[in-house]
Amino acid sequence: MTEAVQAGLWGLLAGSALLLGAVLGYGLRVPQKVIATVMAFGAGVLLSAVSFELVGEAYDEAGIAPAAIGTLAGALAYTAGNVWLAGRGARHRKRSGTQSAQSQPSEAQQGGSGTALALGALLDGVPESAVIGVSLLDGGAVSLVTVAAVFLSNIPEGLSSSAGMKRAGRGKAYVFGVWSVIAAASTVSAVLGYTVVGAFSPAVIAAVTAVAAGAILAMIADTMIPEAFQDAHLAIGLITVCGFLLSFALSHA
Repeated sequence: MTEAVQAGLWGLLAGSALLLGAVLGYGLRVPQKVIATVMAFGAGVLLSAVSFELVGEAYDEAGIAPAAIGTLAGALAYTAGNVWLAGRGARHRKRSGTQSAQSQPSEAQQGGSGTALALGALLDGVPESAVIGVSLLDGGAVSLVTVAAVFLSNIPEGLSSSAGMKRAGRGKAYVFGVWSVIAAASTVSAVLGYTVVGAFSPAVIAAVTAVAAGAILAMIADTMIPEAFQDAHLAIGLITVCGFLLSFALSHA
């Protein structure tokens, strides 16, 4: 099996967690505190993976300048895309919809919001999947910590967002169609992360890794943490730390 195929399969595995979360969020009435708990844990896992697996490795490979510039560039690119999509109905794409002021709009309320939500999900998912493919460039073995972090964080993302889509009146075909496309895009992104980025120098690879890290950090702060801490119980901070420590332990195992 070629490494490009391996990258695609690992990306598909991580992206499939979105579908798993969508099934839970659409098919079950999950209490808001449970959603917040899982989202907080996923945010902690990703925060640790970004710190030690992405930014840390970019720094070790190329130094502070490429790591810092890449991280800022990724955050800027994500924020620009997010601002554009927010004006088209995708501002609360990861919200479960329990708060009316922070719920996803229906198509009747804002035309084109369904497309914006799908594009927003793509914006959130591509950087995560790309770094899975990039991680294969380091010795030919995928970073299992990165895969685990993306998988664990994708479940609450799919769960909360799908619950919000359902409350906004969107049907099964739309909800599962969106997450199926994103799972497929995760596969393609992982393959491109390995094949395209692998042609560049180590310094460029480090910078690209940092760009993905910056985009993921911006996504966590803008979409995951607000949902985790909205009307959540007082243990959410502790749960976030538990997710962080689990990812940290895996990265140093």
